[in-house]
Amino acid sequence: MGKNILVAAATAKEINPFIQSIRKGQLSKNSIDVLISGIGLTASTYHLTKQLSLKKYDLVIQAGVAGSFDRKFPLGAVVAVKQDAIADQSVIELKKLKTLFDLKLVPQDQHPYKKGWLMNPNNGILKKIKLKTVKGISVNQISTSKQMIKFYRDVFDPATESMEGAALHYVCLMEKVPFVQIRAISNYIGERNKKKWDMNESIANLNVALTTLINNY
Repeated sequence: MGKNILVAAATAKEINPFIQSIRKGQLSKNSIDVLISGIGLTASTYHLTKQLSLKKYDLVIQAGVAGSFDRKFPLGAVVAVKQDAIADQSVIELKKLKTLFDLKLVPQDQHPYKKGWLMNPNNGILKKIKLKTVKGISVNQISTSKQMIKFYRDVFDPATESMEGAALHYVCLMEKVPFVQIRAISNYIGERNKKKWDMNESIANLNVALTTLINNY
């Protein structure tokens, strides 16, 4: 019997090849819904929460491109984000970035957080998809400042940066729904010359990984 799977993406462009394969009836094993949540943490949180209130899912997959802090990942590489955090939910104090947890405004282990992170507890799914698992951060403003990039590296040591990942983790942890976040590396953090980005290969590889994940789930 097939599973109920929700595939969420910030924009349709990121998962267009996957959407086309659904329209052609190439993924009939499972019942698949697609949610285009819009860009950013606020839009993603709202639309994910609303969709999960309408239907029960066996798995929620968020698929999208991301920037990378780590140049060991080639452009186009696809990774799974094991843990995420809202990096700019913070303050710069005495030339250091301090999170809400550092400031003791929120206990670092208050549900759904563990040591200040939004952790994916579904190790079985993460192992099954056979992608490199990494730490990610989510931001409301894409990082371009060398100072902020250094702060994020020092505090979080992340591999990826997106604008929606933490919303997926937060909502699904609160709603007790299994989830996985997969990201294709389209650019390196701080690089604003779009000619040095690789959106086409990233999107192509992302959709191959997404299709493989669903076919093997």
